[in-house]
Amino acid sequence: MLMDRDSWQEILATLRKHKLRTGLTALGVFWGIFMLVFVLGMGRGLQNGAFRGFGDRAKNVMYVWSSPATMPYKGFQPGRAPRLQLQDIRAIETHIAGIEEVAPRLSMNSVPVYHRDIGEAREIRGELEGMIKIEALRLYSGRYINQKDVEDARKVAVLGVRAAEVMFGQASPIGQYVRIQGVEFQVVGTFGPIQVKPWTESDMEAVVIPLTTMYRAFGTGERVDYFVCSAREDIRVSQVEPQVKALLKQRHNIHPEDPRGIGAYNLEEDFQSIVSLFGGINAFLWFVGIGTLLAGIVGVGNIMLITVKERTKEIGVRKALGAPPATIVRMIIAESVLITATSGYLGLIAGTGLIWGISTLMRVNEIEVETFYNPEISLTVGLGALLLLILAGVLAGVIPARHAAQVNPVVALRDE
Repeated sequence: MLMDRDSWQEILATLRKHKLRTGLTALGVFWGIFMLVFVLGMGRGLQNGAFRGFGDRAKNVMYVWSSPATMPYKGFQPGRAPRLQLQDIRAIETHIAGIEEVAPRLSMNSVPVYHRDIGEAREIRGELEGMIKIEALRLYSGRYINQKDVEDARKVAVLGVRAAEVMFGQASPIGQYVRIQGVEFQVVGTFGPIQVKPWTESDMEAVVIPLTTMYRAFGTGERVDYFVCSAREDIRVSQVEPQVKALLKQRHNIHPEDPRGIGAYNLEEDFQSIVSLFGGINAFLWFVGIGTLLAGIVGVGNIMLITVKERTKEIGVRKALGAPPATIVRMIIAESVLITATSGYLGLIAGTGLIWGISTLMRVNEIEVETFYNPEISLTVGLGALLLLILAGVLAGVIPARHAAQVNPVVALRDE
């Protein structure tokens, strides 16, 4: 049975009668919910900052390169570094299931690149079409290297945005030509990193050409400096990493147990470790926030016990007039829920408002903090906080309500 209007008016009158006590009790719940929402919002900002460092690049990838071997094998001595070849890339694509994309890169450093009389030393990168998908590079204009460019070894180039600005100024470079070691390349696009970081500065300065064109035009041989390998969505790249390394060691006569020879960096493992770390941090923040809220709930419970003690005679009169225990219990719990729900809701609004204010301030003033980005409160946190408010109100009123229901009318009405 729901509370009627008279019952609510009676509860409000009781609360108004003890304004200071009610206010201090409500403050405990307000602060508990406020701190819960605030610490979770700030924790999400730290998590967003950490994940933002990965950018939009694929998370399920690994980087593979060669390094000097440390163990003799098949007549080869330690210290020999294998030279990765384009054929290795084709072998990986052919023999290892679960591979989605393999993107090799070969670089020529400090090579003069000219447009008319304007020239500067640049990094020339030979790539296939898959690198832009994995490395989260952004096209500013035109297009990137495509399959046809690779198959026909076309003399086309994609410029980093900063290289394009230096050589072409405000004019569009698309369709224009640049000269690399006497070979003319037509510019088909400009690119750059989605996020400018110290380790992405080189992307803005580089010039990308088809890998096959680099082989033919500059006589580099079909070698590869390193490649990036991504796995399918249903397969973790850590599962295919041993297979890739074993295949390359076999092809280049590296001892299967040699810890070096073929090096790899698994981005998926780093990403998963950060996910696990922030899972633990969020659990700790929930623990701290709920602990603070429980302190407020205990305060509400204590005050409700005092209220029941003060209203013992009134409760005795109600029971003597035939009020069932359920009515007494419902009245006490309703009073508890009203205090916790009202103060908690205000704490929820205040915490959410503060997080929103911090996020807006950072966005409007373009404040960049590498380890902190876009603090926010998710719908799950909001619903969870509301559920906690309801449970808190009920829990805070249960024990006092039971005391009230057990009041003996005869004892309550006895003159002291």
